[in-house]
This record gives sequence, C-alpha cells and structure tokens, in this order.
Amino acid sequence: MRYFLHLSYNGSLFYGWQKQIDDISVQQTIEKALFYFLKEGEKDIVGCGRTDSGVNALNYYAHFDARELSNEEIEHLIFRLNNYFNYSINIINIYRMQPSSHARFDAISRTYKYFISTKKQPFFNEFSYYFPHTLNIENMNLACEKLFQYSDFTSFSKLHTQVNNNNCNVMYAHWDASKEDNGIIVFTIKANRFLRNMVRAIVGTMLLVGQEKISVEDFCRIIEKKDRQLSGTSVMAKALFLYDIEYPKNIFLP
Repeated sequence: MRYFLHLSYNGSLFYGWQKQIDDISVQQTIEKALFYFLKEGEKDIVGCGRTDSGVNALNYYAHFDARELSNEEIEHLIFRLNNYFNYSINIINIYRMQPSSHARFDAISRTYKYFISTKKQPFFNEFSYYFPHTLNIENMNLACEKLFQYSDFTSFSKLHTQVNNNNCNVMYAHWDASKEDNGIIVFTIKANRFLRNMVRAIVGTMLLVGQEKISVEDFCRIIEKKDRQLSGTSVMAKALFLYDIEYPKNIFLP
C-alpha cells in the first residue's frame, strides 16, 4: 500500500532533502528509520520536492510503499519515528493513498516563505536573514506583480540543473511588512513548481529593487534576458521555508 508522510524539518542539520554520498540528508535519515521500524527491507521514499542544503520545511510530503497497516500501527509508527528523530524532524501524520499517488507529480502548488529581519533578532536569528537596510516595499510588491506576466524563470535558476524546461506558473507573490515595526518582513510565493535556487534568487533580486539599486523595469528586463548572471545574489538558505503543498483531495484514502 502507498502512504504519504506529512512532516516538517529544520534544514540546518541537513544537506538538503535528497540523498547524498557523503553528507546527511532528510531523505536518507527517514529511510533508515523506516527500514528499522517496518522491517520490510530498505525503503525508497519519494519527496514532494528537492530542498537545498539549509532550507527548512514547515509542511513536506513524501510517499513510500509498505504492507497494509492498521490505524493503531500507523499511530504507533508515528510515535516511534518521532521518538527516534531528534528535534530536527517531526512526523505530523501518515496517510493512506491511492496506489498511483505521487508526492511530487500530484502536487498542484507549492508555497514558500522567506523571512527578512531588518533589526537584530536574538531569538529569531536562526530562521531569518539579517538585512539592516531601508527597503521600498511598495516597489518590491510592484515587482511581485510582474512575476505573473512571465513563465520562463531561467534568470533565477541554478545553472546546469537536470530539468526539461525552466517554466513555472507563479500564482501568488507578496511582501508583507505588517510586522516591520518588529523588524520582520515576509515574502510569500506560490507556484505550480519551482526551479533550484529560484526563490532565493528572486528574493536577492527584489532586495535590489527595494534598495532602489534597480528599477521594477530593470527587474523585468532581468527576467526577459534569461541570464542568471544578471540577477541578484542568492540570499541565505536558513530563512527559507517550504510552507505548504496542495494536493487533489481524491488521492487520499479514508
């Protein structure tokens, strides 16, 4: 039977989601635990996306196949997994799925949030990017609106990635400065898919807009040139969170 793991993790202790040869990843950590507790041989789990080293996930999904488990066995497995992992990984739930369900390909949308701190944050530093500069949030949100006019985001993609195209459908993008008095500014972006490093490159470029080093029109020209070297520097991974994943309801079993 196919199952979806619903989890969250602190990315600071991992070299991303995907298995690495010499470095520890979230995927291999969970696979090792499932092998230990299910005793069915090695488990290959498939994640909903590939988060880079240091990136966090508030909501993440991965699927795996195993024998049919009762409700009590599922609850016990969640309990044992959470006792096995340290505080860096939390298993929120395990769902029974349709046999053809796929954590990556069935996802309708993904939402990321990026946290900027314009003031020193002694208790939030681990999860925010300290950027003590005056920002024109209005211009940054004008740049957000321009994202809806494009589909090819090569300018914000890591080079030499193994994808067929760099097309994404951005559904929502906005800078929220409602907590600016506390020094916190939050960028939220939702799309059907994301390229490697895309969100961090967009944020880095929009910070140039916010500092008025480039105009909104310049931002558009960067996208149109499809040249990663023209966009801004990728911001730090620690402030980026995979915030939500949306799936069709009919792929979940009762």
